[in-house]
Amino acid sequence: MADDAIMQPTRDPRATLPDLIEVLLNKGVYLNLDLIISVSDIPLIGINLRATIAGIETMLEYGMMRQWDEDTRKWVQQSVRAHLPLAEDEEILAKMAGGHYQDNFYRTWRPGSAYLTSQRLIIHRRDPAETLWQAKLSSIESITPLSEPSIGGEERIRILVRLNDGSESKLSALEPERLIRLVQEQRGAALQPSTGRVSSSSPQPLKQGRMWYLETLSSGGTWRGGEAVLTGRDLTWKSPMDSRALVRISASQVRNLRWEKHDNPTNKARILFVETEQSSIRLAADDIDGWCDELEQWSAFEQQDPAADDSREKTEEGESWH
Repeated sequence: MADDAIMQPTRDPRATLPDLIEVLLNKGVYLNLDLIISVSDIPLIGINLRATIAGIETMLEYGMMRQWDEDTRKWVQQSVRAHLPLAEDEEILAKMAGGHYQDNFYRTWRPGSAYLTSQRLIIHRRDPAETLWQAKLSSIESITPLSEPSIGGEERIRILVRLNDGSESKLSALEPERLIRLVQEQRGAALQPSTGRVSSSSPQPLKQGRMWYLETLSSGGTWRGGEAVLTGRDLTWKSPMDSRALVRISASQVRNLRWEKHDNPTNKARILFVETEQSSIRLAADDIDGWCDELEQWSAFEQQDPAADDSREKTEEGESWH
């Protein structure tokens, strides 16, 4: 391929801001710019710009900002030692928001911070200072992700830790997969092999994938990209920028499901209109026909009304299930 062909700009209309941020953080951008601003053909201002923009992990991977990283680690070590007792040769490898599920006479999540040191995995609360849970890395037999619904009904990834004394503990962390990976790297082959799959106390998704949701604003509507998950319990949609699902409806709430012709980010001419007891939503996806089939079966199975099922008919534009 010729060089000029490689440098040709391209545009994907389906790309969203989260997609751009993901590429920026994971791969980075290097700018090498020489710019001259002229007025009446007289060059007045010259700009010579050399800049690299990327996530910190990507920067460190390529050998940049290492001095800042070392200084920050030293500062964190000194700051944490002020409230969390550490051994002389114990080094903090990672810290993030976390919690421990207390499962005795009173069952509740107790929030704090998760610390991974060179010797222990710790859940510690700073104020008032209290170590909520801790285990030596050498005592951890296995550490695996666990999917379960939160209080708000959203699926969250927890961490299930089994110790070599047979006990189990459930932890939370801001980045559960990263914390599990770091513990596994520290323990190496001593840990029980993991299947890499997330165990779940909830039904497995019937269907999940990328989907666009039409958000209605006072100035009009705008399509937002995200991921939809359909389980036997509910349909949820969440964008990468949201902390929790923006859409969550159960099958019993669905009152109408039909096609609509509407501009959308996909190459499909029609979208899915879902009407519930309290609101209505519009969804678009590359596989919108597959989503419609799954939603139809999901809604029919949940309602279990033979008379109603017999009356459901599928037609073309404007079709509905009543």
